[in-house]
Amino acid sequence: MQFARVRSGLAEARDHAVVSACDAAGNPLFRAGAVDAPIFYRSAIKPFQASVAIEAGVELPPEHVAVACSSHGGYPVHLTIVGAILQRYGLDPQDLRCPAAWPLGPDAHALALRRGHHDPRSIFHNCSGKHAAMLAACVVAGWPTASYQDPNHPLQRRIIDLITDVTGVGVEPIGVDGCGAPAVRGTVRGLARAFARLTADDRFAPMAVAMGRFPSLVADNVRGDGRLGAWWGGPVKVGAMGVLAISRRGVGIAAKSDAGSGDVAVAAAIRAADQLGLLSPAARDALTEEAAPPVLGGGRPVGALVEGS
Repeated sequence: MQFARVRSGLAEARDHAVVSACDAAGNPLFRAGAVDAPIFYRSAIKPFQASVAIEAGVELPPEHVAVACSSHGGYPVHLTIVGAILQRYGLDPQDLRCPAAWPLGPDAHALALRRGHHDPRSIFHNCSGKHAAMLAACVVAGWPTASYQDPNHPLQRRIIDLITDVTGVGVEPIGVDGCGAPAVRGTVRGLARAFARLTADDRFAPMAVAMGRFPSLVADNVRGDGRLGAWWGGPVKVGAMGVLAISRRGVGIAAKSDAGSGDVAVAAAIRAADQLGLLSPAARDALTEEAAPPVLGGGRPVGALVEGS
């Protein structure tokens, strides 16, 4: 899919999105672009990282599972749940190995400052829920906690094996994600297949149900992926560098912006879902700005992200 950012009638920037949709058996339903070109899944693969923690014996209520799958905004509700996961398993925020950061949400960042937090913290990092669940799995399974991010750690080997299985694509060589955890590679088609399985396989029901019920815990109510999640009715997960995957009733859709733009990935996934007949009229209307994000000038819309060259 080709996109252009149009300002006052002029296309001043262009982007391309690769999109794949398939069912849980991998049968293609929609395709645009080089769906088998290598990518890093980044945070879009978090539901399956969380699945390994759950299968290792970590017990969490659905709200906590949602945060374990999240790239959260760093609002108090997110931080409270991360802290609760750590406390439940005898851990402390100092055990987190994700880097110190400020909350991802601008309002959450401002709130942290007003509450007297003058330095970035690991618990503020948008991946801290994932890391808390990983640490909890290590406690339950008796694995080392200090080295949980090592690609050869027992936890990470289980994650690598599971992602290889659900995507049908080899994930190595392993990279390093922004949060320090192993970054597994694959393809847009592989990510779509994994997300199709997310809502088709009972094995992954805890993650699929939690993500569908609590999209504002998986993201927030501000970002485009969070607003899509509020209307989609199933798992929605963003990843850095313009990666997005969504799923409902055994259909998975994955999108990747060549330029790494998250709003382009969201717009492309919405268009694919609409072409597949998966958007209700109400959802289509509610997601107008996510499907065609406005370009602002002087604080008012003077153009939009539009499909086409």
